[in-house]
Amino acid sequence: MAVSAATAADATAGTGEHAPRARRGGRRRTALTFWGFVGPFLIGLLVFTIIPVGWSAYLSFFDATNTVSPTPEDFVGFGNYTAMLTDPAFQDSLVTFTVFAAFIVPVTFAFSLGLALMLNRVRFMRAFFRSVFFLPFACSYVVAALVWKMSIFNGVRYGLANTVLDLFGVDEIAWLFRPDPPWFWLVIVSLRLWIQVGFYMILFIAALQQIPQHLYEAAYVDGAKPGRQTFWHITLPQLRATSVAVLMLILIAAYQAFDEFLLLVGTMPSARPPLVYLYQTSLGMQQELGTGSAGALILALLIAIVTLLQGKFLGFGNSEDR
Repeated sequence: MAVSAATAADATAGTGEHAPRARRGGRRRTALTFWGFVGPFLIGLLVFTIIPVGWSAYLSFFDATNTVSPTPEDFVGFGNYTAMLTDPAFQDSLVTFTVFAAFIVPVTFAFSLGLALMLNRVRFMRAFFRSVFFLPFACSYVVAALVWKMSIFNGVRYGLANTVLDLFGVDEIAWLFRPDPPWFWLVIVSLRLWIQVGFYMILFIAALQQIPQHLYEAAYVDGAKPGRQTFWHITLPQLRATSVAVLMLILIAAYQAFDEFLLLVGTMPSARPPLVYLYQTSLGMQQELGTGSAGALILALLIAIVTLLQGKFLGFGNSEDR
């Protein structure tokens, strides 16, 4: 009996010694697994985002012309910010963005929600139709802009748009080469609609599928008619959080418009959004990297302010939206 008790005590002691080691080994493996997955992302975020943004903020306080490593003698303080804010060309680019956003934000929202409502009712080949509308989102803006420019709205008689107009006796239109009338807005807005609508449609469909069906059943019992009444009093209120998020995403994407403007209308002053102007300032003939960096930070701050105000005004993140 004494031998058995001693053996059991030794086994218990051994187990007690190995248990902390096993726990430490498990935590170490968990930490290694975590950093193995997260580490590459953090390195990419540091190298390609945080360091460039920080260096851009540094350059914005210097007269960094044709250089990314200015000397202390080139320090100008807030001079670049003052020059950018008082630059008529930069102000015109903000006006161009305002016109673009006035077109693209409500139209994209309406088309996305309308398609989502229609496809949510489809019972035949549902996956096919959703894929058809979503696939353009995978297309590059560069490729889409070249197709729009060279095949559809190229301004010659045998372009697709002018061929269709010719069937109705309308003369060919120089879609991209004359600012008056500004037909280029139709080209740019249609391109962005073709690419973006499918993505926001998927977001709305996901939100529509989360609406409890008993709300509609209760509305029918109370005498509400399917269609307009249920949409305004049930569907749209239930989509409030998603609608605000979609509006914010569309507006931010409008601020970031660059590829289609540069490829379709080039450097036309009446169709030059902020990013195109900053690109020409920083990487054009003068290469004023300090002024361009100041403009980029001003634009980033403007996007943040507008986004926060929009979210605050529309109540994004309120407890009733959760």
